[in-house]
Amino acid sequence: MNFKNKRLLILAGAHQHTKLVLAAQRLGAYTIVTDYLADSPAKRVADKAYRIDIKDVPAIVEMCRDERIDGVLQGYIDPCQRPYCRICESLSLPCYGTWDQFFALTDKHAFKKMCTECGVDTVPEYSPDIFGESGGDASVEYPVLVKPVDSRGSRGQSICYSADEVASATDAAKRESSNGDVLIEKYMGNKNEFQVTYFFIDGVPYLLRTADRHLGDIALGLEKVGICTVSPSVYTYDYLRKTNARVMNMLKRLGIKNGPVFMQGFVDDGKFRFFDPGFRFPGGEYEAMFKEITGIDIMSMMVEFALTGRITSPPIPEDAVFLGGRRVAILFPTVRDGVVTQIVGRDDILADGHGVLFVNQKYYEGDRVEMSYNVNQRFAEIDVIGRDTADLVEKIRYIYDTMAVLDERGSDMLFGKLDLAEIKPLPEKTQPEAL
Repeated sequence: MNFKNKRLLILAGAHQHTKLVLAAQRLGAYTIVTDYLADSPAKRVADKAYRIDIKDVPAIVEMCRDERIDGVLQGYIDPCQRPYCRICESLSLPCYGTWDQFFALTDKHAFKKMCTECGVDTVPEYSPDIFGESGGDASVEYPVLVKPVDSRGSRGQSICYSADEVASATDAAKRESSNGDVLIEKYMGNKNEFQVTYFFIDGVPYLLRTADRHLGDIALGLEKVGICTVSPSVYTYDYLRKTNARVMNMLKRLGIKNGPVFMQGFVDDGKFRFFDPGFRFPGGEYEAMFKEITGIDIMSMMVEFALTGRITSPPIPEDAVFLGGRRVAILFPTVRDGVVTQIVGRDDILADGHGVLFVNQKYYEGDRVEMSYNVNQRFAEIDVIGRDTADLVEKIRYIYDTMAVLDERGSDMLFGKLDLAEIKPLPEKTQPEAL
């Protein structure tokens, strides 16, 4: 493929979007990135950048016409999804989804309704109406989780232990919701969190990823912060046997033809209960690690679709989700409040032999960290490839032993490290022949 003289707009400049920019440039396309920030990672590698909020659809459409844009693309953050659809519609450019599909996969109420209709389990939900001045319905099993219907990054989420707490948490969640709608669900904090990602090519879904997501320590206030995801998940075989077919049929019924679909849930007494969807990839550099291991370039497929409306790459092998026996981790070290004065060990962990593909920092020397107890507590994303589970664990142990983020007093700001015993080996049945 050669897209010389083609011009591609990427919506939002988060570091994940740099993969899209670089893939487009490798294929010869001219790249433009826009978001509301004066500076962002993807803007630094793009050929041109604009400071237009991704939600300002009319302004972006006008800019696209002025720049003679041939394709528009997004793929990673929730706020991009619906504007992306509207921009493509206005310009008659390829879009990998319809408005109804984006709504079903961004609105949590619509998503859970669709799951119920298709026999896919979801996290139990309570009606906000049952939480009143009387203290709430006696059938409520506390704690519960209150969250916006369409926010991201744990924003506006609260764990509540009483009806009074639900009332104040509901107000906070409404402020983070685009339409003021909220969800109140059973809190599943003691259950194992599970993620799945599909990639559609011409109506056929391919399972790209399963992942076990590890949350921070509740005693440290990090229970809403993902501190590590490991792929493939130890539940991959069970998922393929019990739930995969129903999820694929649900997504096919929705009419999806191309692009990524991400779903997040819990493993609860053998059931996969989903609570959060996205017509996008999850955050992180998994697709880069997937390419490193399998040679399959998903980012180039995304660029090809944006500029031509089709994907001509060969089918993805159905055993690709198993990564040829390797295990990979996306590690998010967390930092407490303070001023970052010195970062120790970053170059050491990037040296050959330690399996670290990328280190994407959020904080640098001189930056102040506040205690927000959400994703803003993450110092960086570190992407690690292991030959197997034991090798992956040793590589993460080396990172923890080598890296430090020092404050002005010389104290290490890193805290809340993952208990590496939580990374379990894959069951023997998790093999390609189980598909």
